[in-house]
Amino acid sequence: MQDRAGTGDAQKYQKFKKVDGATYEKVNTFLRKRTYVTAREWAIARLCADFKTTGGSEMTFIGEHLPELVPFMTDTYTPQAVNQARSAFKRKVKKAGATFFYGAMCGFFTAEELDDILFEASEVAKFLLEVEGTSLDIDEEISIEDRITDVMRNVAESAAKLRRSRESAAEADGEPGGEPAGAEGDRAGGEERDRAGAGQESEVPDQGAPAGPAGVDRAGEVPAGDSAAGTPDQGRGG
Repeated sequence: MQDRAGTGDAQKYQKFKKVDGATYEKVNTFLRKRTYVTAREWAIARLCADFKTTGGSEMTFIGEHLPELVPFMTDTYTPQAVNQARSAFKRKVKKAGATFFYGAMCGFFTAEELDDILFEASEVAKFLLEVEGTSLDIDEEISIEDRITDVMRNVAESAAKLRRSRESAAEADGEPGGEPAGAEGDRAGGEERDRAGAGQESEVPDQGAPAGPAGVDRAGEVPAGDSAAGTPDQGRGG
């Protein structure tokens, strides 16, 4: 890998070789099945991390040498376009993180299901690192997984305490059996109103259950090269 603190060398960059010969469209489809980011955002986020200097990433160098650095990228980019792709990557990671933590805290998943989700996510992440040619030291990999596990354990415990606290408060406000104090009188008054308005029924439209999120595919084959002409990455949002 090139020196992170100095000027990068496009000829010495050896990543993304496993997708050499694949079209942008094929790589994009491959990535979309596993993440929320596009091939453009994936490549540029990696380049911004690898070509990082003390003053930031080498946006101009990355944009001017993009086709030389990444096999499936066919256009040069302006520094502004590189920055936009990097920002889009950051934004999507934050949204995905917020979605995951909400799912963990709201009680929708069991602890075992959360473990399965984390395992699945880590396998996909490691597969993508392998595809792009990034290697992690085994100690660094274990350290990252341990930190994530600790965070998730604290989230699960805190969420469970919060739910128990709310349930206890709700029970304290009501009578034994879960019925709030004064509910009997309210119910009697409601029955009188129901008798007075008999025959006037209201219908609630059936909205149907919302579609659940699609499951994440397990890591499959690396997109192979395609002799047919693929869709170039000219669309900056592709």
